[in-house]
Amino acid sequence: MALVKEVYKLTASLPRSELYGLSAQLRRAAVSVPSNIAEGAARESWKEFAQYLYIALGSLSEVETQILLAKDLFDCDPGDLEESLDRVRKMLIGLIKSLHRRAEGGDPHAE
Repeated sequence: MALVKEVYKLTASLPRSELYGLSAQLRRAAVSVPSNIAEGAARESWKEFAQYLYIALGSLSEVETQILLAKDLFDCDPGDLEESLDRVRKMLIGLIKSLHRRAEGGDPHAE
């Protein structure tokens, strides 16, 4: 959720003409990350949860790409956002690996 706040701060600095363009897309992709984590956590199996984490990871990659575009197009400074992306990516990958280990360990809820 902290990542979403950082993205909102960055998009506030983009030109108003991008309100319905890159800013909106960047915000949607950022909000998608914690939303998919939350939705996956509410699922009945570890396998389903892992699938939603993969979707969150895809959204995170979208955010990263769009931040690079914003930097190139509007010469904006993402500040610590790039470091936040790396941290979130590492956490998601770690959680996915943990779920796979749990599923392989014979957890009855893994299916």
